[in-house]
Amino acid sequence: MSHDDFQIEPVPGLPERPPEGEVILWQGRPDWLALSWDALSLPWVAGYFLFLAGWRFVAVSDLMPFGQAVGASVPFLILGGLVIAMLLIVGYVQARATLYTVTNRRIAMRIGAALTVTLNLPYTQLGSADLALRRRGTGTIALSLLGDTRLGYLVCWPHVRPWRMRKTEPSLRCIPEPQKVAELIADAARARITTPQVARTAPHSAAVAAE
Repeated sequence: MSHDDFQIEPVPGLPERPPEGEVILWQGRPDWLALSWDALSLPWVAGYFLFLAGWRFVAVSDLMPFGQAVGASVPFLILGGLVIAMLLIVGYVQARATLYTVTNRRIAMRIGAALTVTLNLPYTQLGSADLALRRRGTGTIALSLLGDTRLGYLVCWPHVRPWRMRKTEPSLRCIPEPQKVAELIADAARARITTPQVARTAPHSAAVAAE
């Protein structure tokens, strides 16, 4: 029996239906392979286990024949392969559980594989959006927040700008067509910020003093 963890969402990626006048401009997920490579540091992990295998080979090459020295280093390669496979699974699951939404009023980020949360980031609370292009046509858009707004780094990870822990910058990580999405965000934010916001207030009661 199939089960969709997000079937209770009235609109995919959003905890409730958008209010009148709000329009969804774009929705997308991270590229899972790019997310694994970039956010989970696959090159560093692979390099670490290659270093261990090479170090083991050099350490025992003077004590045993060449074939046995190679065999002594193979377990490090196998262990490294298992770790990389696990990280790829984590990256795939994280990407599948994520859905970024760009509207004409905000950016919404449904993130988290085990504990799912949805971040609502109105354009009026964003200071900037920085685009960083990656390989394979993907890119990351990091969002800086205005004022005293604070988000937990670990809660948002890996959908954050790396190592910005003091003031977390939530990020649309490893998305396809990043330049197109960045232009959509820039145009929508510009239009939203320059549009006058009308707030409804209760009419003031006038006090008339009798002479």
